Amino acid sequence: MEDDKLERVAKALDVSTEAIKSFSEEKLIYNIQNNYEGSNPGATSVSVANFNCNFNPVDKLVEAYEENKKLYERLVQAEKDKVSYLEDFIKNN
Repeated sequence: MEDDKLERVAKALDVSTEAIKSFSEEKLIYNIQNNYEGSNPGATSVSVANFNCNFNPVDKLVEAYEENKKLYERLVQAEKDKVSYLEDFIKNN
């Protein structure tokens, strides 16, 4: 292929002319076979990533629920204390 045509093809494909000149189907097939999804355990793709959870998510959810329950109970107790204080204040004044 002539150089000017090769440059236009490379520009259309958004690759370098060297990439076209050094293209090899064997290298392409090797690359595809060794980079399919799941073949690389260290890949960063969300579908491929292996998140090694060292805790049980359900346990964390239960912990959060228990914490919210304790906070709610403290809030209710604070409101009871406030009402009691106001009742005493009204009785004494």
